[in-house]
Amino acid sequence: MAKFVLAGKTDCPHYAKAELLADSLQRCLPNFRIHKISVLPHAWKEWLEDTCTRNGWKHEQSPLVWRELVDQGGKAMLLGGFSDFLEHCQDYYSVTSDMPTDIMLTVASENLETKMNSIVEEQHRVSLIKPLHIWLSSALSPTGHFLIPNLLSAEVFPNTSAISLHLLNLEGKEEQLQWLRMETENLALPLLYQVTIHTDLEQAFKEADVILLQDECWSDDSDTEDEEETKKKVKRISDRYREYGQLIDTRANREVKVIVSGDSFVNLRCSLLLDNVNVIDSNQFVTVATQLENEARAIIARKLKVRPSDVTHVIVWGNISGSFYIDLQRAKVFNYDGPIKGPAYFSQPAKNILQERKWLETDFQELVRCQRAAVASKTCRAAPMSLANGILEVLKAWNGICGPDEIFSLGVLCPGDYNLPHGIVLSVPVIFTDRKWSVLSDVTREDSLKKRLEIAASELRQEKELIGCDIKKS
Repeated sequence: MAKFVLAGKTDCPHYAKAELLADSLQRCLPNFRIHKISVLPHAWKEWLEDTCTRNGWKHEQSPLVWRELVDQGGKAMLLGGFSDFLEHCQDYYSVTSDMPTDIMLTVASENLETKMNSIVEEQHRVSLIKPLHIWLSSALSPTGHFLIPNLLSAEVFPNTSAISLHLLNLEGKEEQLQWLRMETENLALPLLYQVTIHTDLEQAFKEADVILLQDECWSDDSDTEDEEETKKKVKRISDRYREYGQLIDTRANREVKVIVSGDSFVNLRCSLLLDNVNVIDSNQFVTVATQLENEARAIIARKLKVRPSDVTHVIVWGNISGSFYIDLQRAKVFNYDGPIKGPAYFSQPAKNILQERKWLETDFQELVRCQRAAVASKTCRAAPMSLANGILEVLKAWNGICGPDEIFSLGVLCPGDYNLPHGIVLSVPVIFTDRKWSVLSDVTREDSLKKRLEIAASELRQEKELIGCDIKKS
């Protein structure tokens, strides 16, 4: 098969003549194919130079004609300009063109008009698309690879027609980001409108509707850190998240949803963002404790020989990546094979089944604390899949995809009725209604729980004092 590529300026008469000759050949010859590239006059010179440089050709005028060696799988072969194409057609196909000059000029004018109209139509079509802008930090992390295909889903973002995904990684690995961009585009998911990559903060969080901030990856991170190294790390986190907060406040959309996640200083990072925003409502910033919830559910499920999904309404209080407490006061268990049984919708309070109070207050809490570390030690990696799943669960709920009775543990700016320091982010139970969260009010806060929250707040206060933040009593 003969496949030719014909490129030229839209207002070029010789391009018009070559175009009509090629159309004639394509109608008459079953194995002749032509691909046309129409370039606006002002862009022609740069386009021609780039094309010739890429292919090692020398050519200076419009049109430019080459042949793609489809069957041989080889490099494209340059034919030349209009005269060369005309000579080729005469020699191989015994076809020539005797188009008068006035018709050539008319066709060239029509080509230019058609091209300009198509540009206007495309610009209008693009203007009608209002994509949802999602920013993902530390995009090269394993969690990012689990998140990306799910973020581009109507299951997570219903009533969304297009998503513009922005991949941010500040460690300068642009080549890896390019490959991640290509891999994302190759998914060919219907909601994907555009993928952009960013290795600096020049455009960060511009027009953001959703921002997902993962753990920062530092080149000198190590498994063991002494006190001095911890201070340096907290200082770097502080500097970066203060800048993040300022950029989000000035660039993101006012209804932006910001989710902070990870294993390291999660509550502190969210608190630093809030210290540096003035315009965006503090309720738009949360941290996720869903991973801890699910780890607790899995431990209880193994003990009771049920599925993890059969355990619901587990609550996480406190510092998600520090001193937290797993509370089962609202937890329910379905499908438990005990003396009392019922239909599929029948549940029992977890505490009534798990009557080992000492185990719940000691071993159970420690098991949850160590579960993630145990997985990492056995698999030689963190738990990116469960972390990604936790983020997606919160996003769904925030977008209206959850039941009215579902409870989630979110790190939020400390509610006033907790009598704790101002500016502290703590994990508390919340419910989502009409795409907004509110703290669950009908939970029992016993003295022992209040003491645990005070310990968590003290821990977070010390973290903030490490970086010189002022802590005020509410």
